[in-house]
Amino acid sequence: MQAIRAAVRDAARLCQLVQDRYLSASTKTAGDHTEPVTIADYGSQAIICRALQQRYPDDAVIAEESGGQFNQLVSSEKRAQVLQLLTTVLGEAVSESQLLAWLDFGAGRRSRRTWVIDPIDGTKGFLARRHYVIACGLLIDERVADGIVAAPGYNIRPPSVPPVGQGEGRPPSVPPTSQGEDGPGALFYTEGGRAYRAPLTGGAGQRVTVSARRDVDEFVAVQSYERAHASKSRMGRARELAGLGGARIIELDSMEKYALVACGDGDLYMRLPRPGSDYAHKVWDHAAGVALVQAAGGMVTGLDGEALDFSRGETLPNAGMIISNGQHHARVVAAVGRIMTD
Repeated sequence: MQAIRAAVRDAARLCQLVQDRYLSASTKTAGDHTEPVTIADYGSQAIICRALQQRYPDDAVIAEESGGQFNQLVSSEKRAQVLQLLTTVLGEAVSESQLLAWLDFGAGRRSRRTWVIDPIDGTKGFLARRHYVIACGLLIDERVADGIVAAPGYNIRPPSVPPVGQGEGRPPSVPPTSQGEDGPGALFYTEGGRAYRAPLTGGAGQRVTVSARRDVDEFVAVQSYERAHASKSRMGRARELAGLGGARIIELDSMEKYALVACGDGDLYMRLPRPGSDYAHKVWDHAAGVALVQAAGGMVTGLDGEALDFSRGETLPNAGMIISNGQHHARVVAAVGRIMTD
């Protein structure tokens, strides 16, 4: 995984260059809705798939973007921009044919080993200069085995809100992080069944584990910044029913929420569907994060306490997720069960 971690770091560097120089987005169709896509998505995926092609040429890949989509959506000006960025980051000239081949590497292939890539998870956060991640997970025999998550905004304090039921006068609070003096950003990864955090710019990783917090007054819940991504009212009710209504809440974009639980900065992350929603969760939004939390000693289940099912290609059959440090997981599952049947 060391070479793939290096590629994810390079992808993060490209994303930061896009924010500095070419921050704009196109719109792509995803199922029955549209969502933004940037040249950073294509460049990031190309870098990771290039490394996979060089080292694991027979493996399968499930990734969010594609060469066909690139051809359809990206203007000639933006094509030149992403090729220039790839050349800068990789230190070698890159042609458009190479870019297209990397974007589609391993797609549609069946293999015992499948890499799951989200080149930018949290594109709205990326565009708004909030939080986003670059994620690469590994499935072996359709089970999560390893994960890498680059979080460029990790030690930049995220937006937070008061717990449900607290007045507007109480200032929001966030937990302290154990980030060192290496600047913003971190690379989270698994190795040998353990989870680690390293500076995004390079250097050795330190092992991380989920917190042992049980005290309700110290509990920290993380949830999506974007209201459309999950039902915040249902999640608030579930915390109340589980006796966690006083938990501090951090709102941020992307799979970084998994990383916060894995390293002990957060204790609970729920993703409950909005009423009437039939949204099918994409595997690339969860695989790497699941690997991190499990390797850090935490729990990841569906809403009924069942395991997440990564055996069905691009989508998960699970209606939602509950991720925690394990301390109150069963109570949360029971509370969610009551909420979802109301």
